[in-house]
Amino acid sequence: MPSEQTAVSTTDHLWIPLPDGRRLAARLWQPEGAGPFPTILEYLPYRKRDGTAPRDATTHPVFAAQGYACLRVDIAGSGDSDGRFDDEYSERELADGEDVLSWIADQPWSTGHVGMIGISWGGFNGLQLAWRRPEALKAVVSVASTVDRYADDIHYMGGCLLSDNKNWSSQMFAYMTRPLDPDLRPDWRDEWLGRIKNLPFMGADWLSHQTRDAFWKHGSVCEDWSAITAPVLAITGWADAYVNAPPAIAAKLSNAPGKALMGPWEHRYGHISKLEASDFHGEVLRWFDQYLKGEDSGAETLPAYRAYVQEHFNPTAKNTPRKGRWVAEAQWPSPHVQDLCWPLAPGGFADHPQTGNVTVANPATLGQAGGYFCAGMRIDNELPEDQQVDDALSACFETAPLATPLELLGRPRLRLRFSVDRPVAQVMARLCDVAPDGVSQRISYRARNLCHDDSHEVATRLEPGRIYEVEFELNECAHRLVEGHRLRLALSTSYWPIVWPAPEAAEITLALDGCMLVLPERTVTEEIEPMAPPPARAYPTIGGRELRAASGTSQRRVEADGTHVLETFDDYGRAENPDHGLIADSTVMMRYKIQPDDPSTATFESDWTFEFARGDWGVEIETENRMTSDRTHFHLWRRVTAKEGGAVVLTREWSESLLRGVL
Repeated sequence: MPSEQTAVSTTDHLWIPLPDGRRLAARLWQPEGAGPFPTILEYLPYRKRDGTAPRDATTHPVFAAQGYACLRVDIAGSGDSDGRFDDEYSERELADGEDVLSWIADQPWSTGHVGMIGISWGGFNGLQLAWRRPEALKAVVSVASTVDRYADDIHYMGGCLLSDNKNWSSQMFAYMTRPLDPDLRPDWRDEWLGRIKNLPFMGADWLSHQTRDAFWKHGSVCEDWSAITAPVLAITGWADAYVNAPPAIAAKLSNAPGKALMGPWEHRYGHISKLEASDFHGEVLRWFDQYLKGEDSGAETLPAYRAYVQEHFNPTAKNTPRKGRWVAEAQWPSPHVQDLCWPLAPGGFADHPQTGNVTVANPATLGQAGGYFCAGMRIDNELPEDQQVDDALSACFETAPLATPLELLGRPRLRLRFSVDRPVAQVMARLCDVAPDGVSQRISYRARNLCHDDSHEVATRLEPGRIYEVEFELNECAHRLVEGHRLRLALSTSYWPIVWPAPEAAEITLALDGCMLVLPERTVTEEIEPMAPPPARAYPTIGGRELRAASGTSQRRVEADGTHVLETFDDYGRAENPDHGLIADSTVMMRYKIQPDDPSTATFESDWTFEFARGDWGVEIETENRMTSDRTHFHLWRRVTAKEGGAVVLTREWSESLLRGVL
């Protein structure tokens, strides 16, 4: 990798023309001097003008200084781009992405070799565009993404509805109400109000697809692994929600190199992680130097799977460093990982299948130590805490204190033989590392809708009293339990507020003769060089004028009627962009409510506010969102109020009720 840096020039705004006459707004960073250059593309709806501008300032100038043209593009209907937003990863978005790649290849400053980077949305569409095999796309760095939009996104988990289906839709609703910049779009007002009036009701749209149908298969690259021919470096962190994609890519890509990197990070690029800042830039440059420049950077000989193996630390909701070490596996799946099978026994495990029954039943409030589903999206107070409060309400199975360490790498599996007393039921499995002082740290977890078949394409109501069998994987993990610690499996029928509860409180009866925990035990006599990312290198920041600092709070309370309430508030601050003087300000309040004995009382509310100003121009947006349910329906509501110069110019609300099927 070249260490010599070149000066960088920036084009703050340019238009990318599409074949149908629409234009997409973009920002370009280029090395000064004679080109052409290989190009790095990041393609998002999060507004390059203000939304991701602070993050973009820390990445693209660094890449450009190392010989890359870097382009940050807003998808149609977002930022200052033309068009209307229709949905995440829509056919229009991906077709436009192909047109953008083709346009880049035709530019005099581009070699025609393009790589895509992105975290979350940009990680998703980078993989999805690679699946479509556009000629110009030669390599991808995909961070915190998924290969299966139904199984491993923010909507469903194991066939259970995630509360973040509504939370995320409320966030996107708020994001997409933001105005275009008058300095770039003289028609900003008409376009702004037109966008708001035509916003899709995504929370309801997503909830209308409750099983893994064609809607979710679209954009799920696992439908055909062989379609991807561009090399993929897949990255995420153990505090993130998207932990299953990188090892799946390392294992499944058949027509292109696929490498996995799993670090001690949250839902952020590694160099700006609040947990342990690492050299994300170096990983990206090594990958693209190899596959865009054709240099021998060492990317081809990277181990298939590099992972930070965590150990027990004092788990807290606050952003605190992890404890552990880096390891690597030359190939994945690895011969160093073998199944360790433990039949369940009353309160623990046995060396052979047991007889008897164990009951799983708990209050709907279980889950309060689970943290925020996708840590890294809030200011702080979002990580899983000591699990003892949830363990105490769960059916637990645990080992004696370990005589020797136990190292896990991969996805644990759980096999259950059971009956239930309700036609709709869920089971939540958590794997925990319990220290001698009793502090319980979550290693992995997973929800499973017991009404679903293995494909999640068919959902059928359960017959109370009938015996069923199910086997499912927990989420990917890398963890070392040291001598004297205990491994605990905790089972429950709810996990609020991460998982939206079943319509009625259910009781599960486990038949122990068919119940087993299967652990991915890693045993290595001689470690290979893990090629661990070093600490983060120096990088530029946006600067600008901070008018109000960011802050966040999280509070729990129990109301007079017994309702448990979790309320969070995040103030993302107020700042002026130094490049164009736009002042941006945003806050969000989220509230989760439920009564212990009645899961049908589950309620989610969120209120977003945005303010934008420059000179004598100013707008404000307030969005309100609510979701409730009863035993037969989900009820969704939202409202937006838009103001210009302090006066209301538009108010609109939407509501929809949907049958809950077997959720």
